[in-house]
Amino acid sequence: MNQPTGGYSPKDLNFNEEAQSKLINGITKIAAAVKSTLGPMGQTVLIESPHHLNGLTVTKDGVTVAKAVDLLDPVENLAVKMMKEAADKTATLAGDGTTTAIVLTEALVNAGIEEISDGVNRTEVLRYMVEGTKRAVEQLTHQTKRVTKKKLLDVATISANNDKFIGKIIADCYNSVGKNGIVTVEKSPTPDTYAETTNGIKVDKGYTSPLFINNQKKDECILEDVHILVCDSEISNILQIENILKPIIQERKKLLIIAPCSVGVINTLAANVMKNGLQICNIQPPNFGYRQHELMQDIALAVGATYYSEKTGDDLSLIQFTDLGHASKVIVGRDSAVILKDDENNNVELKSRVDELWQQHKITNKKQDKEFILARIASLTGGIGVIYVGGNTDLEQKELFDRVDDAVCAVRSALLMGILPGGGMALFQLATRMCDDCSDICEENIANKILKQAFIAPAVQIIKNAGKEFDEVYKDIPGDFYVGYDLKNDKYGNLLELGVIDPMKVTKSALQNAVSVAVTILSTNAIITMARTYESQG
Repeated sequence: MNQPTGGYSPKDLNFNEEAQSKLINGITKIAAAVKSTLGPMGQTVLIESPHHLNGLTVTKDGVTVAKAVDLLDPVENLAVKMMKEAADKTATLAGDGTTTAIVLTEALVNAGIEEISDGVNRTEVLRYMVEGTKRAVEQLTHQTKRVTKKKLLDVATISANNDKFIGKIIADCYNSVGKNGIVTVEKSPTPDTYAETTNGIKVDKGYTSPLFINNQKKDECILEDVHILVCDSEISNILQIENILKPIIQERKKLLIIAPCSVGVINTLAANVMKNGLQICNIQPPNFGYRQHELMQDIALAVGATYYSEKTGDDLSLIQFTDLGHASKVIVGRDSAVILKDDENNNVELKSRVDELWQQHKITNKKQDKEFILARIASLTGGIGVIYVGGNTDLEQKELFDRVDDAVCAVRSALLMGILPGGGMALFQLATRMCDDCSDICEENIANKILKQAFIAPAVQIIKNAGKEFDEVYKDIPGDFYVGYDLKNDKYGNLLELGVIDPMKVTKSALQNAVSVAVTILSTNAIITMARTYESQG
């Protein structure tokens, strides 16, 4: 194929019905792959992908399935890209609900194509759809219930695809770290899945010399009632910290040095630990770049230390004993250290920093950055929990990791904004209360009819994935907002009491992102794509 020269880049143009038809084809294809995973009876999807181990993965995670879909037709693929964006935004904001977002988007677009006929002001209909979504979110907010410890277990279990063992690990972990704590997910070095929690600051650096170890059984250096030096400039000569070492040695105090030290300084400190029985340990500053500076500031603030940094031109030789922080206990291992803070260090400055971090978290869009900020908040205010996900094979571990990661994020969302009846019933109940008389053809009624059809779609899909018909399960529509059908246990009742629950934040994010993408697609009349030439190989 000859490439165009001189910056000339030919385009393909699609208009009107042809353009929208291709967009709908793209939506239908990605939705068919993703929505089969929805609900307790949802199926897993087998994906061939160069991005996964051994070239394939098995998953029930909607966003993973969505990310794996790329279509040959460029217009259809544009629709796929927009659907992926809805799923990805939902995952970033709420951690779950990606499949619901895609099911809602498909239903909104199909209903929109059907209901918006010639002669109708399309722009007005779409505006009313956005307004109707805002009202729906307000109504859902009024129906939200606070999360109790028992409900926490239900949310975790449902989000982990009804795995009670995983649900209990997650719920116990959140209960252990407290309201302001953070739970993260990592791959386990063993086939087992387990959790570890720390009520303090976890630093991902271990001791710089094994000679600092004072607990041979656990290969750890454990210091209680310990003073802490926080510094990011290298200590190349022991005389630089002479002012603080004197009182430490004279009064037989304990010291943790969080700073880069030269080999000579480390050896001198280690020799004194061995020969003179000093209780001193050194670890390197955590992370690197701007993150290192922020984490070191957090540590200094949490332990009440003065942070000496070369970035701000501090002179380490001026450091005094009063500049040291204090912790009730530190546990330093080969690869990480845990600092258990003093309660009295929870000062006004600390609260102010946490408030600033929550503001940062609100305006940050990248999931990685959000996770980093949450970890900082947890270090300053609560505990940190890590769930290590194991598996007998890489494939099994990957599938379980996705489920646990989703469930952890769903529980976090539930704690932040509360819970609603699950199984798609919260939106379904809104639909039953909408547009009792939509027979008058006006833009607002058309918008309400579109929303109403879409709100029913997730509940219908969940029932369908269980091999049942929606009309058979719900012959009579329950009048109580919280009453519905528990698929797993085959009975009707209050869904919150039965443990069939969705976090409010997940439902809200899925709905808002779905409407945003659907409005864009429904308002599109012309599509321009790069011209492509496909040649048969061989």
